Amino acid sequence: MSTHEAPEADMLPGLRAAVDDARAKAAATRRRKAASWQPAEHDSVARVLVDIALAHLDRPFDYAVPQAMAATAVPGARVKVRFAGQDVDGFVVERSSETDHTGTLQPLRRVVSPEPVLAPEVAELSRVLAQRYAGARSDVLRLAVPPRHATAEKTASEPAPPLPDDVAPTRWAGVEHAEAFLRRVAAGESPRAAWSAAPGDDWPAMLAELVATTAAAGRGALVCVPDNRDVVRLDAALHELLGEGHHVCLTAEDGPAARYRDFLAVSRGARRIAIGTRSAAFAPVHDLGLVAIWDDGDDLFAEPRAPYPHTREVLLARAEQQSTAVLLAGVARTPEVQQLVDNGWAHELAAPREVLRRRARIAVVPAEDRSIGTRIPRAAYDAIRQGLTSGPVLVQTPRAGYAASLACDTCRAPARCTACTGPLAQPGPTVAPTCRWCGHVETAWSCPTCGGRGLRAPVRGEARTAEELGRMFAGTTVRSSSGDRVLDRVGASADIVVATVGAEPVAQDGYAAVLVLDTWLTLAREDMRAGEEALRRWLNAAALVRPGGHVVAVGDPGHPALQALVRWDPVGFARREGEERSQAHLPPAARLATVTGELGALDDVLHLIDLPEGAEVLGPTPHDDEHRVLLRVPRVHGGALSQALGDLQRLRSARKLDAVRIQVDPLTP
Repeated sequence: MSTHEAPEADMLPGLRAAVDDARAKAAATRRRKAASWQPAEHDSVARVLVDIALAHLDRPFDYAVPQAMAATAVPGARVKVRFAGQDVDGFVVERSSETDHTGTLQPLRRVVSPEPVLAPEVAELSRVLAQRYAGARSDVLRLAVPPRHATAEKTASEPAPPLPDDVAPTRWAGVEHAEAFLRRVAAGESPRAAWSAAPGDDWPAMLAELVATTAAAGRGALVCVPDNRDVVRLDAALHELLGEGHHVCLTAEDGPAARYRDFLAVSRGARRIAIGTRSAAFAPVHDLGLVAIWDDGDDLFAEPRAPYPHTREVLLARAEQQSTAVLLAGVARTPEVQQLVDNGWAHELAAPREVLRRRARIAVVPAEDRSIGTRIPRAAYDAIRQGLTSGPVLVQTPRAGYAASLACDTCRAPARCTACTGPLAQPGPTVAPTCRWCGHVETAWSCPTCGGRGLRAPVRGEARTAEELGRMFAGTTVRSSSGDRVLDRVGASADIVVATVGAEPVAQDGYAAVLVLDTWLTLAREDMRAGEEALRRWLNAAALVRPGGHVVAVGDPGHPALQALVRWDPVGFARREGEERSQAHLPPAARLATVTGELGALDDVLHLIDLPEGAEVLGPTPHDDEHRVLLRVPRVHGGALSQALGDLQRLRSARKLDAVRIQVDPLTP
C-alpha cells in the first residue's frame, strides 16, 4: 500500500507530527481571520446573489458584513465573496439581522462599488425570468446590469429639467380607442393595448407623445425598439417634443462608458424615460408607469444568450410585476400579441377602415413569364413611373448583392462549382462566377446536364435590381441601401431607392410609391413563421408610403399573406395564424422547449425529467452537429413545463452531467 493510501493510524511518528502541526496552523489561521472583522450592530447579514452558472446553487447566500463595510454593502451593490474556494462576483439583494445558516458565516471579501445598480424590482424580475426560461438568475443579471465603468460611476448624474407644458397628444386623433387609452395613462392607471399603425403614421412621434403623457403623470416610461436606426428616430422625436435632458438611449453602439453612464442616470432616478434595444427592457426606471415595444415580431428581440428571453415577455413580466401600462405596437401583428387581445388582456387600437383606404392604394400583380427576362410587370413599371412624377420611389428586394444564385440559361439547372459542387454566385456585373462555399472562380463553366455555357440569375440582389432599374428609367438617380451601406433618410427628390429588408430609409415626406419584389423568395423560407415574417417585412416597407401613395407587390395574388397586405389586415392574418397553430399544437397555443446536446446527454434528460400531464416528446432528431428533443405541452401547463425543466437543470448541475442547451419558446423551433 502506498503512503498516500495508508490509514492515519499507520503513519510514521514523524509524519504524524507534521500533519498535526499543519492542522494546528490552519486552525490558528482560520481563528485569526475570523477575529479580523467585527459585525455591525444591525443588519450584519448580507444576502448575495453569486455569479455562478450552477443551477443547483442558484439562490442567494448569506454572508457576514464586516463593520468597515456596513455602510457600503447596501442592497444592489456589487461585492466580492468567497465561494467554493475562490473569489467571485455577486450582488447584495438584501440586508438582514438574521440568518438561517447554522454555522459561521463567511464575511464579505470587499465591496466592489457601493453604487446600488441592482434594483429590487430587477432582482425579482431575474427570479421570474429564470423560472420562466429554466435558466440561472446569474445569466439574467448579466443581461440586466451592464459591466461597471469606474470613471462613469464617479460622474454625477444631473437631474432632468422640468417638463414642458404643451405636451398634449395630437397625433392619435385618427386611432380608435386611443383617446381612452391616453386618458387612463394620464390619470396614472395601467391600461393595456395593442396598436396597429397605419400607412403614413409617424410612429416615433406618436410613441413620444405617449411617453410624454406618462411623464406628465409623474411616472417613468420604457420603450424598446428593434435596432439602433429605430432608436435614433425615437430619440429625435423625444428631443423635438420634450427637449434635452429628459431621456436616455440604452444601446450597445454608445460604447461601455456612455452605456454605463446612461444606465446610472436611470438607476439614480435622474432620468425616468429610457429607450433602447432589447437590453433596455431591464432598465431600472423609477416609478415605472409604461412599458412599450415596437415591432415585437422582429427577430432582434430574441436574446441569443442564455436563458434566451424574448424582449416582449420581459416587458410583459415587468408590467405584471410593477402594474404598469402596456403598449404592444407595430405595423404588423404577431399571433402572440393577437392572443392577448383575443383573451381580453389587451385592447385594440387601430385606424378605421376608411382611413386605411385613404392612406394607401395597394395592389398585388402576378409576376410575368420569367422567360422574357424581366421581374417587373407592366403594372409595377407604371406605378414607379407615375410615382417618380411627384417624389421618391422605394423598391424592396429580399436579397443583397448582385446575383445571389445562378442557373443554366438553357435548361435552368442550378449552376454548381466544379471543385466542390457548391452553389455559384456572381458578386458583380464584371466578375466571374464564384463558389459561395469554397470561393473557387469559374472562368469557363459549362452545364453538366445540357452542355450550355450561358448563365442566368433566378435570384437577383439589390445591386442587380438597381442596375436593371437604371436602364429602365434612364436619367433617374438610383440609390442602394443594404449591408454596410444603409441609408438613414432620403430627401424629396424623385429618386429610386432600392433597399433590402430592414435597410429601407425614411423619406422626407414619404414615398410616392413602394414596390415589393420577389415575394415568392420571402415566402420560400422553411419556417413556421415564414408567412408572418413575410407580411411583417412587406407592411413595414408599405408603411413608408405617403398618404395617398401607391403600393405594388409582385407575387401570387391568391396567397393569404399577400391578400392580407392588399386588405391591410395584419390583425386578421395574425388571428388566422393563431388558429392554424392551435390546431397543430404550436405556439402561442402551446409552450415548446427544445433540448439540444449529444445523444447520451439527451438520454439522461429523458430519463430524469418529470414532465407534466399531456406533454409530448418529439425526437431526438439531428440538429447541426448535435441532436435535439422537442418538448410540447398545452399553454395552460406551460408553467409546469418550465418548473420541470428548472428541476432538471438543478439535478443535472448537482450530478455534473453532460451539458445540454435548453430553450423555452424559441422563436423558430
